[in-house]
Amino acid sequence: MRGRFITLEGGEGTGKTTQTRMLADALAERGIPTLRTREPGGSPGAERLRQLLLGGEVRFSARAETLLHFAARADHVAHTIEPALRAGLWVVCDRFYDSTLAYQGYGQGADRELIHAQIALLGIKPDLTLVLTVPPEIARQRLAARGGAADRYEREGSAFHARVADGFLAIARADADRCRLIAAEGSVADVHARIIAAAAPP
Repeated sequence: MRGRFITLEGGEGTGKTTQTRMLADALAERGIPTLRTREPGGSPGAERLRQLLLGGEVRFSARAETLLHFAARADHVAHTIEPALRAGLWVVCDRFYDSTLAYQGYGQGADRELIHAQIALLGIKPDLTLVLTVPPEIARQRLAARGGAADRYEREGSAFHARVADGFLAIARADADRCRLIAAEGSVADVHARIIAAAAPP
């Protein structure tokens, strides 16, 4: 039996990475074979492209950046996601193609029709997408508390992040059968409980 593909999406400071890990652990504890992965990245080739995309040493055009994300994604799907699903594993992924639509399409003004065409070419769609949302002031506080070097997207200004947040809301509303909006303010445990209620089998 084919596995289930769950993605977690949202802007910076929404807690996606923490919640991706907690969801994967919770599913495994329920006896569900689970693979946790991330984007950009998740396969050797895609991890190399992640360094290029997040490092910020090269400033790509919005179109070129979009295509690089999909190149990484195609490798990730071919070498990690599809084999796991075929083997019956549940795959829990920190970001997928909705992030490209939100960040490059809405945030940077890349051609959204190009992005939708690339999505169609992938030939895979998540079974469930959890879109985490937080007020911008909470996102800023979380990013400030995170410490360490910020990646190139985290360094973008507030107007960019507002466009990204609006993009995620538009994506979730346009595909309500697949997407669930998850309020990500409050404690980590509170958010995890909301995610489990939306994602875990009874």
